Amino acid sequence: MSDLVGALVARIEVESHAQGEPLTVALDGRSGAGKSTLARAVADAIGATVIESDDFYAGGSGESWDAMSAADKAAYVIDWRAQRPVLEALHRGEPVSYHPYDWDDEANDGWAPHVVTVVPAPVVILDGAYSARPELADLLDLRVLLMIDDDVRRAQLLAREGDLYRSDWEARWTEAELHYFGTVMPPDAFDLVLP
Repeated sequence: MSDLVGALVARIEVESHAQGEPLTVALDGRSGAGKSTLARAVADAIGATVIESDDFYAGGSGESWDAMSAADKAAYVIDWRAQRPVLEALHRGEPVSYHPYDWDDEANDGWAPHVVTVVPAPVVILDGAYSARPELADLLDLRVLLMIDDDVRRAQLLAREGDLYRSDWEARWTEAELHYFGTVMPPDAFDLVLP
């Protein structure tokens, strides 16, 4: 992990000097790849602000997601329209607040009653699958893809979420991720690919 942190920190420093601050980094990759671990480590190393894309999950029932095509799932799973004003405020150097999705309590249509406030920083990391999507390209200075072996990724996902979640996730989301990373944002669409 330290090699990945060093490589990403070095690239962020180069981009910051070239483009100025704030620098917005999308850290994208398949579920279970280790994006959040990498984002936290980089943030600790350079004092970056991290925004978790999972906070912007669109919600909905399993049945409604299962009825969608892979392209529709990839397009709607993370509400990029709600992410835009957050990224725009941070780009202007302003703090911003939003209600995150509450994965443990879907009583309020999944939206948490508490508010997350994010303060500006020289580097903002948008961490999560679908974070580098084209609809946000004008707000992203560096698009990073974290790729790991599928067997390792699945093992990490299983360790984190458990077998029941994994089987549910694989049935519902594998095709969406394959579409997104195969058609919408293939590896050559990223500025940096970290193996």
